[in-house]
Amino acid sequence: MELFYYLVFGSLGAVVAALELSKNNKDRITTSSAFNSFKNNYLLVYSLMMAGDWLQGPYVYYLYSTYGYGKGEIGQLFIAGFGSSMLFGTIVGSLADKQGRKRACVTYCITYILSCITKHSPQYKILMVGRILGGIATSLLFSAFESWLVAEHNKRGFEQQWLSITFSKAIFLGNGLVAILSGLFGNVLVDTLSLGPVAPFDAASCFLAIGMAIILSSWGENYGDPSDNKDLLTQFRAAAVAIASDEKIALLGALQSLFEGSMYTFVFLWTPAMSPNDEEIPHGFIFATFMLASMLGSSIASRLMAQTSPRVESYMQIVFAISSASLLLPILTTFLVVPSKEKGGSISFSGCIQLLGFCTFEACVGIFWPSIMKMRSQYIPEEARSTIMNFFRIPLNIFVCVVLYNVNAFPITVMFGMCSIFLFVACMLQRRLMMIADKPKTEEWALKDRHTESEPLNI
Repeated sequence: MELFYYLVFGSLGAVVAALELSKNNKDRITTSSAFNSFKNNYLLVYSLMMAGDWLQGPYVYYLYSTYGYGKGEIGQLFIAGFGSSMLFGTIVGSLADKQGRKRACVTYCITYILSCITKHSPQYKILMVGRILGGIATSLLFSAFESWLVAEHNKRGFEQQWLSITFSKAIFLGNGLVAILSGLFGNVLVDTLSLGPVAPFDAASCFLAIGMAIILSSWGENYGDPSDNKDLLTQFRAAAVAIASDEKIALLGALQSLFEGSMYTFVFLWTPAMSPNDEEIPHGFIFATFMLASMLGSSIASRLMAQTSPRVESYMQIVFAISSASLLLPILTTFLVVPSKEKGGSISFSGCIQLLGFCTFEACVGIFWPSIMKMRSQYIPEEARSTIMNFFRIPLNIFVCVVLYNVNAFPITVMFGMCSIFLFVACMLQRRLMMIADKPKTEEWALKDRHTESEPLNI
């Protein structure tokens, strides 16, 4: 492996370590022991859930290919996963609000374990069922756990600002450290121990089962709207009305869809972008480097959210702008760097530049997750939180399915250009959100002033 990869990985690791070790009292929020116990319990469960997810990711495509399926058939399986997340996600989100978020989290564990079990069969129909189950589980992972956390945090009377600590730590651990360790552990199972491509899925099932046991034994139940007189259609209507009537919620949904859509598209594109001439690149090590960059982003986010200024709505404009610029690099290198015509070999100069840009994008991803969680906790009403969050995923899943279906129809530079434009639009929408988020306070102060002026003086 070339020295360049080690330099990038080592530099990122040193910066992350320096940021974490240099935190002082200004960067930390004073909390209670009860909150720390609650936070640590959630972080343990969330890390186990993410380990169950990250262990599977690098080996899904590889497993299907070992069963003899081609690119087209594998593409259909992936589309089925995103499609089921789109179709069933909103339903399971509404059920989570009505039947209980703890039950929804347990359902996630059971559904994902069943999905892992289907990987033992080479039959296409069974694998398709597994992808559908995996799509449902993904919807629960990105809605039920966060909904349970926010509701339980508020129910226990903890300060609202403390939520940002849990969010940033969850991303630092679950989307950073756990992802790296899961990648290394999966590599040991498949390559070192030669247990085959199904082994990571079995390991994922074990982690999910452990997490489910902790949920059942230590979590309390909470609901969005437990009233029995509301059916699913009524809940959908209420969620749609909330999105349509509150511009802040609608903007939040647009931001999430634009950024996550670009992020999932990036997942499909980074490999061909860095190896256009079939250069030999260490995919596992680059993935670990991306996750380290994401850890850097979440560490930066924890510092930003510990301060009263700048606000999340303010600094996220810069994050979206930087992420937009970083995905322009594959286009710029195409025009500014002379392409190599030599097949194979090691990473090219343009590939090195793109790797630095992609690490910058992943750092923005690390800032995005805890920040969007913080904004969702502020703007989305509690009674329909899971339903609304899964409503946000509908345009996202449609977008990803369209990209997957047409991934070979457009040049890679066009795809990156499209993502960059989406992220720039997100930057503009974030500015709009910041402007209208300040309006209620301004209007409230104006009303108070008018009320004060109209009050008679009591002499």
